[in-house]
Amino acid sequence: MENKLSIDTVRCALRLAPPDFDPHQAQRKMAPLPRPVKRPDSREGHPRLAATLLLLYPVNERLYFVLTRRPDTFTNHAGQISLPGGRREDHESFEQTALRETCEEIGICSSEIELLGALTELYIPPSDFQVNPFVGYIPYRPEWKYSEIEVAEIIECPLDLLLDDSLKQRGLAEIRGATFEICWYQIEEHRVWGATAIMLSELEWRLRACL
Repeated sequence: MENKLSIDTVRCALRLAPPDFDPHQAQRKMAPLPRPVKRPDSREGHPRLAATLLLLYPVNERLYFVLTRRPDTFTNHAGQISLPGGRREDHESFEQTALRETCEEIGICSSEIELLGALTELYIPPSDFQVNPFVGYIPYRPEWKYSEIEVAEIIECPLDLLLDDSLKQRGLAEIRGATFEICWYQIEEHRVWGATAIMLSELEWRLRACL
């Protein structure tokens, strides 16, 4: 595949706004079905708040991003593929949460991380989390110093793989006793689905709109 993606393309992608671009439609392309787009009004209380960071960096003039695999010992989300991120603390902005969690999970704490912009917030029904995803850039390939408590494996992905339709697959899965139609990105031996795939899908279609 010809590599056309640059930081300028990413900046363009993050500037897109309705009516030029429908982020929810982009998210739905990789969302499990059925799946609510917003938190139901009938659900009591308030959602838990979180943030994630999709960290970009160059490898041989090609943009990459990092995913993590959760340990199989986790009670929730065991073995799943995710972006660095977690729950917001009371004193934090969402941007600060995304950077702190990236530091804690994969050891990238550098002030050289440039926040390029945000993707659309995403509601996750099973955990009742409202997640605010950000995209950041560091101008070199990091040295990973990941937390073995939170991370079992670091997965480095070329950004242009998101544009390879042959890596997108669809099938049925039983989740918490119910059957869902799920979509995923098959990145090497890893099946990237759920909230992570939904966030990647929004970025994918933003990039396509700018190319």
